[in-house]
Amino acid sequence: MIEAHHFVEAARAHGFDWYAGVPCSYLTPFINYVLQDKSLRYLSMANEGDAVALIAGVTLGAGRGIAMMQNSGLGNAVSPLTSLTWPFHLPQLLIVTWRGQPGVADEPQHALMGALTPKLLELMEIPWELFPAAPADIAPALERAVRHMDATGRPYALVMPKGVVAPFALAADESGPTLPRLVAADEDAALQPGSARASRQDVLRAVQAHSGLPGTVVLASTGFCGRELCALDDRANQFYMVGSMGCVTALALGLALRRPDLRVIALDGDGAALMRLGTLATVGAYAPPNLMHLLLDNGVHDSTGAQATVSPHLSFAAVAAACGYAQALRTANLARIAAWLAAPPLAGPRFACLLTRPGSPKDLPRPQLKPAAVRERFMQHIGGAP
Repeated sequence: MIEAHHFVEAARAHGFDWYAGVPCSYLTPFINYVLQDKSLRYLSMANEGDAVALIAGVTLGAGRGIAMMQNSGLGNAVSPLTSLTWPFHLPQLLIVTWRGQPGVADEPQHALMGALTPKLLELMEIPWELFPAAPADIAPALERAVRHMDATGRPYALVMPKGVVAPFALAADESGPTLPRLVAADEDAALQPGSARASRQDVLRAVQAHSGLPGTVVLASTGFCGRELCALDDRANQFYMVGSMGCVTALALGLALRRPDLRVIALDGDGAALMRLGTLATVGAYAPPNLMHLLLDNGVHDSTGAQATVSPHLSFAAVAAACGYAQALRTANLARIAAWLAAPPLAGPRFACLLTRPGSPKDLPRPQLKPAAVRERFMQHIGGAP
């Protein structure tokens, strides 16, 4: 058995100072230890996929991070592990607890995933080994992990059986982020009909007009959003997601927290945001003032045939306001978005939802650069080692 500080301090020596995850009883000592150390960061995520995406954002900002999860939630992380960290070469260390380990008594809901956990990691081409159970085993395990991450640009996993880490109590004042001061959503009373609304290209032109200054970066969600942004003007400060639907906000949050010197604009869509709506609560809780979250709501899944989403049945701005964003706007007026983009920062993250009309240009090209090259160019642009 090891103590939490044995592993965390050894990991710190390799540059790992960011942690994100969803708690498991096996992980309690690590979470508690990290929370009591102000030089480390632990972020409590709404789901395991968000943890992977957030640590990918930390990596994009030239940091090192660890995503922690129970193996029962590993399925929630498959999308960002296979379509974000893998194609973009965004390495991170995974600590996955092994509930339902064959031969170890556990609850029935863990039996199948317990048997599948090693196979699932291997199918995703993620090398893994058992979490070190003795202090002398920690350094060699971390060296193997870092060597793989640096050589391949891809994740490495430590699978943690039951009972390998001694308890560590949580300090009374380390329960989580402070409560934000909630604001009311700013929603236009009269909204233009769909046919009169701006197109996605109109909005992206406005974004590019306000994102050319040094220190501003744009992260575009998967689907037509990134493709249209690239087709309008391919820039080094733009990151085009290809997959990992719904993860752009967690990715942007990780980058914004890791690099407070940047102004980070996350371009989201209604279908993507609905898929991981809990991320808005995480953004509101950790509240980086350099994050701007712009959601383009056309009411459909445009890139798959314009099937309707359920976005007409809710107000994203009201959700963002309730989650603690410093500003939350809902409008169909492109001029208001232009003013929002030009406005000075506030004390916390800013949200805007623009209602747009569906549709995209015919024969829309895809970015010519491969994802890993997009990531490398982006990191060079912001001054991080690729």
